Amino acid sequence: MTEKIAQKIAKTFNDRRTFDRFLGIEFIDIGVGTAVMKLKLTEDMVNVYGSTHGGVVFALADAVFAYACNSQNIISVASGCTIEYLAPSFPGDVLTATGKFQGGRGRQGIYDVMITNQNDQLIATFRGKSHATKEKVLGDTS
Repeated sequence: MTEKIAQKIAKTFNDRRTFDRFLGIEFIDIGVGTAVMKLKLTEDMVNVYGSTHGGVVFALADAVFAYACNSQNIISVASGCTIEYLAPSFPGDVLTATGKFQGGRGRQGIYDVMITNQNDQLIATFRGKSHATKEKVLGDTS
């Protein structure tokens, strides 16, 4: 697939991503097997200790995973994912999530997402396993 098709997929997804917008997740870039998004953390996103709730960080990583694994115009869904929280983040921080295809076999793909703060400190790592369907995101693009 080409970068041009990946950009069209991003436009389609950007029109549909209501939950991401609700959280304030900002789409930055998409490529073949890659995606980048940002999120400025607010007071509404904290846990009982005042640091960012893990579900917020997970949601950011999952959004990037969705774009990256669908960027080749094959509808793909998550079949599993894990996250490792390495450092806390706080309101006012800006998190950047960068996802990349690592490899796969058959209909399964593995994607890693690195989540960093504005100081390039690694906050969390996410690994998603995708399952590709037989359907296309944009239909026939040939």
